[in-house]
Amino acid sequence: MASYSVDFSASVRKDFRKIPEADADRILRKIQDLAVTPRPPGSKKLKGEELYRIRIGMYRVVYEVEDQRLVVFIVRVKHRKEAYRH
Repeated sequence: MASYSVDFSASVRKDFRKIPEADADRILRKIQDLAVTPRPPGSKKLKGEELYRIRIGMYRVVYEVEDQRLVVFIVRVKHRKEAYRH
């Protein structure tokens, strides 16, 4: 099985500035795991959108999987209270 590449939206870089360093390190490790398994157990497809989310403690990572290009595109990394607001 081929490995996916992981790409981030510009807003995700800003999201990480608000996250404590210990949590950010844990989130980045889980994001790296998405390159091997883009739809891990516990991931959920969001209704009405072609997006998935994984839970990491109090944070949510919202992402899109492009199977044809083997890319996982991280859309948002937010606290659970803010993760689903556009």
